[in-house]
Amino acid sequence: MTVAELDLAIEGMTCASCVARVEKKLGRLDGVTASVNLATERARVSYPADLDPAALIAAVETAGYGATLIEPDAPAPAVSRGGGLRIRLLVSAALTVPIVLLAMVPAWQFWGWQWVSLVLATPVVLWGGWPFHRSTLVNLRHGAATMDTLVTLGTAAASLWSVGALVFGTAGELGMRHAFTLVAEPGAASGAVYFEVAAGVTTFLLLGRFIEERSKRRAGAALRDLLEAAAKHVTRLEPDGAETLVPIEALAVGDLFVVRPGEKIATDGTVVDGTAAVDASAMTGESVPVEVAQGDAVAGGTIALGGSLVVRATRVGRDTQLARMGAIVEQAQLGKAGIQRLADRISSIFVPIVIGLAVATFAIWMLAGGGTSAALSASIAVLIVACPCALGLATPTALLVGTGRASQLGILITGPEVLERVGRIDTVVFDKTGTLTTGRMSVDSVATAAGADAVEIVRLAAAVERGSEHPIGRAVARAASDNASDGLGSAPAVTGFRAIAGFGVTGTVEGRAVVVGRPDDVLRMLGTALDADLATAIEGIRASGATVVLVGVDGRVLAALSVSDPLRPDAVLAVSRIRSLGLEPMVLSGDHAATVRAVLAPLGIRNAIGGATPAGKAEEVVRLQGEGRIVAMVGDGVNDAAALAQADLGIAIGSGSDIAIEAGDLTLLRSDPVLVADAIRLSRATVRVIRGNLFWAFAYNVAALPIAALGLLNPMIAGAAMAFSSVFVVLNSLRLRRAV
Repeated sequence: MTVAELDLAIEGMTCASCVARVEKKLGRLDGVTASVNLATERARVSYPADLDPAALIAAVETAGYGATLIEPDAPAPAVSRGGGLRIRLLVSAALTVPIVLLAMVPAWQFWGWQWVSLVLATPVVLWGGWPFHRSTLVNLRHGAATMDTLVTLGTAAASLWSVGALVFGTAGELGMRHAFTLVAEPGAASGAVYFEVAAGVTTFLLLGRFIEERSKRRAGAALRDLLEAAAKHVTRLEPDGAETLVPIEALAVGDLFVVRPGEKIATDGTVVDGTAAVDASAMTGESVPVEVAQGDAVAGGTIALGGSLVVRATRVGRDTQLARMGAIVEQAQLGKAGIQRLADRISSIFVPIVIGLAVATFAIWMLAGGGTSAALSASIAVLIVACPCALGLATPTALLVGTGRASQLGILITGPEVLERVGRIDTVVFDKTGTLTTGRMSVDSVATAAGADAVEIVRLAAAVERGSEHPIGRAVARAASDNASDGLGSAPAVTGFRAIAGFGVTGTVEGRAVVVGRPDDVLRMLGTALDADLATAIEGIRASGATVVLVGVDGRVLAALSVSDPLRPDAVLAVSRIRSLGLEPMVLSGDHAATVRAVLAPLGIRNAIGGATPAGKAEEVVRLQGEGRIVAMVGDGVNDAAALAQADLGIAIGSGSDIAIEAGDLTLLRSDPVLVADAIRLSRATVRVIRGNLFWAFAYNVAALPIAALGLLNPMIAGAAMAFSSVFVVLNSLRLRRAV
């Protein structure tokens, strides 16, 4: 069965019970699974490819919620109801303040003040609280109960009781006493009115939801900023040289487009003319612009400064780096941690339990002789205080902020399960080349066998390495053109090119079989040995910390190339920060052990293994895991893909190969090893916030429900506390914006 995926925008969800209901309804369809996110109001749905998406929308609607399909190329922006909520909140607050003051300040009470309270409270409860009541009615038609059901029941009970007491004449004579007793002893007056409770709870809940909506929007700001970095129009260069302004959707792979100073680069491409400094801070977090010129790759969404460019589009639409980044961040924000799934399951049965507890509270108070007013006050407090909304927001808001902050730093996290794994990591294994070293290699010297011509050998080696993507291969390929003035000449055409991961390359140049690669592998392939001069030269190269590359021609080893790759300036800081997190750094490299030791000496890494093949790196990770270690692997090349996939946590350097990035769980968009520690620290902080949110959300309900049931909590205070619990979860999550 072929499985497809899509995203739905869900309307009408207010708490974790809503999330569980939507997931349950979608899950009843054959072959359908769904993950619903309360903070982003979206659902990621996996379904059989032959199922009409309309059936998914219909299933959501039968649950009492709205759903619309989100097109893959047009991610839906975060929904904000702040404008409508603000008006309801302001009007409700203006009407509620005098109601509360009349009830609480005896000196301000006058004959008939309860009737004035009724007039003022009615629009607050009916109009101000309509978002809650509407959701209650919709869910009631489908036999469901949510947080809004509790709000409607609580405010309705307070209002109806008060109207009854007022109409039947008991409230007037007891109103003065009620003003003194409501806070100290909720419900002490048997005929007291509760208009201030109904209006106050409604206003507090509106305030809480308004703050929550604004905070959620702030939480999702990083993703919106990322997605909005894309250009909307582009100046396309037509074949006749004319310039045409077209929508970005009209640009195709291979088209030429013009980028002027200060403009966004419309899509991924290669510079064919011009020079400029490119600001990529919106995507990678790198604050220093990078100079680009003909032949350099540029990414869509970055900004050209101080120069004009003509760029040939290489990727458009969903294939661009910016779009892929947005998709990864969105996918991470839609996910759920394992502990959140438990919270959702609890929330799905929480509301019916609370309603039953409220009924039991009323009955027990009546049987104990506490009086109708006291029983009603306690049961209303139970209904109001028990909202599971905070449980539903605990994980998604933390993910929203944490992954958004990560994207600002140039870190892409694929999902919440990755964050949970980060907390268990105790060993970080680095690849050397391009990770701890600059990856910008250069050929320093050439040692040749007796009678061999260095100029000719480098020319042949450069020819076969021209098709290689490895940093060493690129360095060898550059040697012919960069040193043309020294007589090395240019690289001729090659046929039969073959790249072997962890070994090197082979090919035929001008009828001669050429092999370039690691010494042991080249010698094994050719079935020969080194002459004494080359063996001595190789020992000297390794002792200097350079990498040795052998060149064999027609079955004979003719030269040893010295290829240097210095440590990154920030490598020492990166390893120091890894240690400060309580983690052990290690290195796995394909270079000879002597070269690895020489290069890494300033880092003080005790466990550094050289001569590792791609399979050997993965095997070493397995060995470490067999010792009980939880391993993170950091790499950037094809050679690292197997180890990245095998590790408990794969961290791919974004400047590396697509294969490495696909194999990784975390992707660093800058070749900056310090980001490894930042990624781990931010991931740990996000998990801590998620757990803290869930703890306080559970603790709040565990502590508040018994207090309310015992009649020790004023219903209006219960409403304020319930609203604050959700606001607290969101505000606590927003701390992650400053975590790193």
